[in-house]
Amino acid sequence: MIDRLEKEVDMLERHLQVLKMVIENEPIGIVKMSNETGYPHHKVRYSLRVLEEENLIEPSSQGAITTETTYEFVDDLDGKIDEIVDKLEGMKIDDTPEIES
Repeated sequence: MIDRLEKEVDMLERHLQVLKMVIENEPIGIVKMSNETGYPHHKVRYSLRVLEEENLIEPSSQGAITTETTYEFVDDLDGKIDEIVDKLEGMKIDDTPEIES
């Protein structure tokens, strides 16, 4: 149950790392991103495809570049992550009173 969540968080982390590289180095290509992140080409390519589907980047002849919606997404990102963290904190069971046997 938790394994799937961990995999999704890892994938989201990769997508956001790729997005950050595009923001900081645009235009940037797959080979450079792969070399700098250590992610295999196919994983960088997948992240770029996801980011493009979300309209956060677009391809150019020199590599990936940001779009008009990129910075709005980045501005909202921290708040959304904080909401998710709060929700996850509320799911913890360790504060439950001990069950006596």
